[in-house]
Amino acid sequence: MKYKRKVPAVEVFQLNKDAEINASGWFARAVKKEMIYFDRCITDGAIFIYGCTINTGCGKLRAKIGDYIVKESSGEIRPYKSKDFVRIFERM
Repeated sequence: MKYKRKVPAVEVFQLNKDAEINASGWFARAVKKEMIYFDRCITDGAIFIYGCTINTGCGKLRAKIGDYIVKESSGEIRPYKSKDFVRIFERM
């Protein structure tokens, strides 16, 4: 017999350069709780976000601009590269 894995619904935020301004509520709360840190650089006197670091029980995971940050049903937050995200998740 064959079985198809069922993935429960998750909350998603696609990391972008304006993440501090337009982040979803759960993502902003995780930043405030210091579960997520923005990775920044200074170029020509301006500060730019180029990614984020997510603290998990398994260590630190990094995401770059364009990656998807997923809050699993268990509450765990993980990054997914775009190609992996579209392969694993489907829009509801």
